[in-house]
Amino acid sequence: MARETTAKTLRPHRAGLQPVQLLAGLAGLAFLVFGIVGLVRTGFGDFAGHSHGTLLGFAINPFHNVLHILSGLLGVLMATGSGLARMYGWLLLIGYGAVFVWGLMITGVIATNPISGMGDPLHINAADNWLHGGLALLGLLMAVLPARKVVRTVEEAPAETTGETTAVSEPVTDRTARNEPATAPISTPKHRRWDLRTR
Repeated sequence: MARETTAKTLRPHRAGLQPVQLLAGLAGLAFLVFGIVGLVRTGFGDFAGHSHGTLLGFAINPFHNVLHILSGLLGVLMATGSGLARMYGWLLLIGYGAVFVWGLMITGVIATNPISGMGDPLHINAADNWLHGGLALLGLLMAVLPARKVVRTVEEAPAETTGETTAVSEPVTDRTARNEPATAPISTPKHRRWDLRTR
C-alpha cells in the first residue's frame, strides 16, 4: 500500500491590518483635512504668494495647501497595503526631509537659500520647518516599522511517496467453508502378500 507523508512547518505570516497601514491612513487623513481647510481659507488667488497669513501658526498659501491635499490622497491610497504604506513612509522621509532642509535655508537657520531665484513658493516659516522635520521622522518610522506577524502551521505538499507493499496472507479455511466440492478420498492400494511357501 502506498503511503504519503505531509510535512507541517511553522511559518510567520502577516496578520490583518498592519501598524504601518494605520499610520499611513491617519497621516493621509490629517494631510487632507489640513489641506482642505487651508484651501477653503486661502482660495486659489495669489497661488504661490505670501498674502494669506497663517493657519494654527503655520504659513499657508494655495500651492502649499494643494501639496498637502495630494500628500493626503497618496497616503490614503497607499495605506491599502503594508508594502505600499512603507513606500509612502520613504516618500515622506525623502520629500519632507528635503523640504525641511530647504526651509532651514530659506529662514536662514543653517545657510542662505541655494535656489534663491525661486524665492519661497511654499510660504515657509519656522513652524513649517519643524513640522516638516517631524513628518520626515514619521516617514522614517513608517518605513522601518516591523510587521506584526503570527505563526501559523502550514501544510506543505506531499513529500516523497514511498511504495511499500505488504504481503497479505489469506487465512486457511476449511474447504467446505469456501463452498468448494470435496474431493474423493485417495485410496492407497493394498500390497499383495505373496505366499512364498511351496505348494
